[in-house]
Amino acid sequence: MDEEYDVIVLGTGLTECILSGIMSVNGKKVLHMDRNPYYGGESSSITPLEELYKRFSLPDSPPESMGRGRDWNVDLIPKFLMANDLMGMFEKRRFRKFLVFVANFDENDPKTFEGVDPKTTTMRDVYKKFDLGQDVIDFTGHALALYRTDDYLDVPCLETINRIKLYSESLARYGKSPYLYPLYGLGELPQGFARLSAIYGGTYMLNKPVEEIVMEGGKVIGVKSEGEVARCKQLICDPSYIPDRVRKAGQVIRVICILSHPIKNTNDANSCQIIIPQNQVNRNSDIYVCMISYAHNVAAQGKYIAIVSTTVETSEPEAEIEPALELLEPIDQKFVAISDLYEPTDDGTDSQVFASRSYDATTHFETTCNDIKDIYKRMTGTDFDFENMKRKQNDVFGEDEQ
Repeated sequence: MDEEYDVIVLGTGLTECILSGIMSVNGKKVLHMDRNPYYGGESSSITPLEELYKRFSLPDSPPESMGRGRDWNVDLIPKFLMANDLMGMFEKRRFRKFLVFVANFDENDPKTFEGVDPKTTTMRDVYKKFDLGQDVIDFTGHALALYRTDDYLDVPCLETINRIKLYSESLARYGKSPYLYPLYGLGELPQGFARLSAIYGGTYMLNKPVEEIVMEGGKVIGVKSEGEVARCKQLICDPSYIPDRVRKAGQVIRVICILSHPIKNTNDANSCQIIIPQNQVNRNSDIYVCMISYAHNVAAQGKYIAIVSTTVETSEPEAEIEPALELLEPIDQKFVAISDLYEPTDDGTDSQVFASRSYDATTHFETTCNDIKDIYKRMTGTDFDFENMKRKQNDVFGEDEQ
């Protein structure tokens, strides 16, 4: 502890671990601490199943029908998205023409615009141009472009087109799905980035209490733990470490459901994603359902885990997700969690304290990635360059060893 670091990171959630890895690769001296004895923070995976029952204060232990407890790895925050076979929709003529337009669109080549001005034409007008129906519009905006509301419809279309291009190119790369999910649960991801940081000299301390964020002249100078102070120039942390520097921005409800069957009308898929667009259930926010199973080494043989989430809008959060829960019946066991969402009260440039945002209701990584890139830019003054990071790793390992 009695050393000086470029960056201290508090909390081992995915956001913090990715930034820790990036900073270490960039040559920064990093100390990474967590008050918990495990990696992952709020984005950890719980195992065995008995621990999940304890965490939610259920009076009974898992029944024998749940199988062995150690066969379960249950994500507390499901930040992933798995798509089912979309070809039925892709083959519809008007939608296919729209996707061809998106694939060929190049903001630097006006010949590809087909009468669309990316800086002034709204996405609503683009949909009208291709005569797309409301269901297809809902699907495109919320499942492909990953918008959480319909506000995007009335702003220039360039960002939406680029979002759809990213989805389509990712789908082409992997075939059945543009998304990846690690075996044994999302808890593997923070540990992977922690190892990356350690390879480049980062120091990790789990089960390490944080007594004080030490400030001088309004700027962070260190972190006190167990009577010692580790000095630093910059600090990254999740909101729980600096409650006086964050504000509540809402709530999210997540319901983990254990099933003994796949979700109906999904062709018995062992993984799938369902997004219920907000305007189809008279809400302001989408409802997300994601399902994984024993095929991903997160559940006992023949068992499935479905997780429902949405932004809380009323005083009865469980009633808000009822349309999604009806899709999952019968449900063997439910675990209900309602969490506060926090965001930093300032950008950190004066104090050099950079707080991440709480994980929202979405079941994909887009908002998390945006937060990571935003924090990186505020810390360094430059945009994150993924290709430059790859080159630095190649210099150490060579391309074949990564």
